[in-house]
Parts: sequence; structure tokens; C-alpha cells
Amino acid sequence: MQQDQQALREERGLLDRFFRLSEHKTNIKTELIAGLTTFVTMGYIIFVNPNIMSDAGMDHGAVFVATCIGAAIACFLMGLYANWPVGLAPGMGLNAFFTYTVVAEMGYDWQVALGAVFISGILFVIMSFYKIREWLLNSIPTSLKFAMTAGVGLFLGLIGLKTAGIVVDNPATLLSMGTFLEPSTLLAAVCFLMISVLAYHNIFGAVLISILAVTGIGLTMDLVQYNGIVSAPPSIAPTLMALDIMGALNISMVSIILAFLFVNMFDTAGTLMGVATKANLIRKDGYIENLSKALKADSSSSAIGALFGCPPVTSYVESASGVAAGGRTGLTAVTVGCLFLAAMFLAPLAGMIPAYATAGALIYVAMLMMTGMKQINWDDTTDAIPAIVTVIMMPLTFSIANGIAMGFITYTAMKLFTGRRDEISLSIYVLTGIFISKFIFL
Repeated sequence: MQQDQQALREERGLLDRFFRLSEHKTNIKTELIAGLTTFVTMGYIIFVNPNIMSDAGMDHGAVFVATCIGAAIACFLMGLYANWPVGLAPGMGLNAFFTYTVVAEMGYDWQVALGAVFISGILFVIMSFYKIREWLLNSIPTSLKFAMTAGVGLFLGLIGLKTAGIVVDNPATLLSMGTFLEPSTLLAAVCFLMISVLAYHNIFGAVLISILAVTGIGLTMDLVQYNGIVSAPPSIAPTLMALDIMGALNISMVSIILAFLFVNMFDTAGTLMGVATKANLIRKDGYIENLSKALKADSSSSAIGALFGCPPVTSYVESASGVAAGGRTGLTAVTVGCLFLAAMFLAPLAGMIPAYATAGALIYVAMLMMTGMKQINWDDTTDAIPAIVTVIMMPLTFSIANGIAMGFITYTAMKLFTGRRDEISLSIYVLTGIFISKFIFL
């Protein structure tokens, strides 16, 4: 008995030293609770991502396992290498861009799309090891950065509304309202409202609770077939190492790769800075502890995830919930990673989750992503108009890449022809040239 207690104390001491728990004024229990909190708030991705990616022709079960493994590896990298309390998983919005634009609209095979994700991830890693990333982040206007995130949110929201049947196509008006007499449409709306109300009241795991609740309602209405809850994980073979890198090394894929890269980069930067502030990782002199390692862990995760069959893996803003619960070190992230691995045994449950349940979550997440528009300088039209173009063109062209391209071109034109060319950085000129070339030659 005494030996067991001694071993337990030594184990706790090892964790304390490795994660520097005492230095960050936390303990093992607090970190484990924080990890659980983060996982519950972002765990909806294990249900949403397979539903979206399967629309690209990918095997639902394999994508489910790939989501869990890709997220787990990313969390372990963030926790063990950077010692940050941040959970990572396949990015919302980018998975929709992958499926509905790159594959469905542009006609690329999902293997080629995964190759593009891998290449963007490698570029992301290279940029994180040098000063290129900081140069790009600092030289691209704030208005366009926030517009990209908001535009992805509007794009994601349109997909959620379309999936739910709340918005339907109309030959005369392009779009029109669906009918709430359709049970699936009504349940999607109920899911969205349930998430919104629960989140307002700070209910633990609002998104996950709502998805499961609506699935349960569908089960009672015979809209969902019960397949069980727990089983051995499905085979990941259909997506493992299935990416086509050579197919993605095509000039026509440049804008797609840049879209994956930019959205992931700016989303990550915003998330990590927000979490660093909440976790007290920023010193009085402005230095952010292990920021370089956190950026490298995040960027590496995108490339690694593509090998398993994931869209770009990125840091989740939901990590702030774990920080609010006391998480301060990488032990929180490692806990999240372990829970993602355990979730692999919930494949039957994941297979039961209907599209209308995840559609409600898509619409809610979309609304959150659009809140960044308040950061845009609305008093300066040379900033506001390019931002609006970026936000609107993403959903209306059904392409994140087109939205980004149109935003950059509009920004450059507005600044040039209003006598404010000194506000255009070299990187803006280069990217604008690339995007113009895309529209002319591709």
C-alpha cells in the first residue's frame, strides 16, 4: 500500500515537473477537468466532420476514425511539445470548402483535395519555422483577416441552412425558404435554437447536448435507426495515406492551396492569441511563452492529419472553455487527445447522427465566426468595401478561394485608385497578382 502511494506521488511529481504545473499555479485534477471541459465543447466535430466529408465520397467510418486520430495527435503535439492548453481538430468551414467547393463544384477527386491540404500544411510548417508567417500576418490588413473568418462563417452557415432544408434552390429567385412542415427541417431549426439558448446560459457542452437530443427526438419519430452506441473502431484503410500529392501539384490548385493556408493561418493566430491571454501566458513585456512551439505544433498537425484523411487540423477557440475551467498547461491538451482516442469506440453513435442535427450545429458555429466583423473599420470604405466583398463572395460563389481572391483584388484597387498606395504591402501586390492570374488563365 505504501509502495503504491509512493509510486503515485512520484508519478504526480513527474507530471508536475514535465508540465510545470506548480509554476502555472495548477494541479493534475484541475488540468484533467479542463481537458474534459474542452473536449465536451469541441467534441461535436467527431459527428459533424464525417457527415460533411462523406458527401465528398469518403468512407464515413474511416473519416470518423481519421477525425479522432488526427485530433488526438494534434492535441498530443500541442500538449507535449508546446505545453499549451489548446485542443485541436479538423477545422470547421475548411471541411465544407473541401467537400462542397473543391470536390463537388470544381470536380477534383477527394484524394487530390487531400493532397492540397497536405501541401498547404507543409507550407504552413515551413512558414512557422521562419519569419515568413510573421511577415504575412503583419502585412495583410486587419480588415481582410477578420473578413476571411466571417466569410467562412457565412459560407458554413449557407451550407448548414441548405443541408437543413431551411434554404432551398429556386429557379426564379436562386434561393428561397424551405418548409418547416418537413420534420428534418424543423428539427434542424430546433437544434440551432437549443444550442443558442444553452450556450447563452453557459450550459456545459451545449452543442454536443443539442446534437444528441435532436438525434434522440429523431429516433422516437423513426427518422433515425438505432445502431448501438459502442463498438470496435471502423477501419481507417479507405482514407489512410490515400492523398494524391502529385495530382495537387497543378497550377489550377494554387488558389485552393492558398485558401486552405490563409484561413488556417489566420484562424490559428486569432485562437492562440485569445487562449494565451486567458491562460496568462503573456508576460508583462509582451512575450508569449512557447508561442513559436505552439505555432509549429499547429502547423504540423495539418500535414499529419491529411495523411489519415482529415481536412486542415487547427486550434479550436472552444479551448477557452477549458482555460476558464483552470487549464493552464499541456496536460489539458493531452487529456483532450486521450478523450478523442477513446471516442473512436463510439462509431455506431456517430453513424446515427443525422445531417439535420449537425446542420443546426453548423449554423450556430457560423454565427460565432461572423462576430469578427465588428473588428472591421467601417468608417474607412477602402477597408470596409474589400472586407464586404470577401464576406459576401464566399457564400455566393460557394468558394472560400474566390472570396479571398476578390477581397484582395478589391483592396488593392481601392487603395491604388484613392491615392493610398503606401498602405499596400509587397505581399498584397504579390498575392493580388497571383489571384488576377488565376481568373485570367485558369
